Amino acid sequence: MRIHTIEHVDFEGPAAIAEVASKHGHTLTRTRIFAGEPLPGMEDFDFLAVMGGPMSVHDTAAFPWLMEEKRFLNTALDVGKRILGVCLGAQLLAEALGAEVVKQSEREIGWYSVELTPEAGNSPAVAGFPARFPAFHWHGDTFSMPDGAVHLATSEACCNQAFSLGASLVGLQFHLETTQQSMELLIENCADELGPGQWIQTPEQMRRGIGQVETTHRLLETLFDNMEPKETR
Repeated sequence: MRIHTIEHVDFEGPAAIAEVASKHGHTLTRTRIFAGEPLPGMEDFDFLAVMGGPMSVHDTAAFPWLMEEKRFLNTALDVGKRILGVCLGAQLLAEALGAEVVKQSEREIGWYSVELTPEAGNSPAVAGFPARFPAFHWHGDTFSMPDGAVHLATSEACCNQAFSLGASLVGLQFHLETTQQSMELLIENCADELGPGQWIQTPEQMRRGIGQVETTHRLLETLFDNMEPKETR
């Protein structure tokens, strides 16, 4: 399977997605859209992973390339590409599907549990997931549910943590792809977002939780397996 990532800042790359791709023999190509790199043709990839970033989906004046990316996402949806959106990527995917993206009352940053909803049992995307699992979070916005989507997961701080449309479209507000390095890059580059808050951990608390990546990486692998077209296996 040919996986392609869209990246919005230099400190939020594919992280463990690259490990999953290598382990399963998938190819991985990347567009650092913030640096002016061109987006691929629709014929050049099978699976699109839209990564995170500190900007909002509404920040098109400050980041005009967001408009190009939104048009690209709409085309990818029109031609039926498999798409995983992560954090900002999930918000962009939700918006492309007609949902709203708004500020949360509080930021959610650090390691917090996520719970599957009762409806998640109807989604093949999360087959094999436990009812409750740890995940790494770093966001201040949230999305409403797109029409027809299955509401997959929730947390104490954020009701809408994930959605799916079949096995081919998945949006995750949280980060299953987090590694030690990717977490440290967020701590370094987004330190201004840390501070007092009910759902904001300190860097020390985040570092103490890094062992949970063993669980999140297994779940990321399961998700990719669930989303992979059966004919490519």
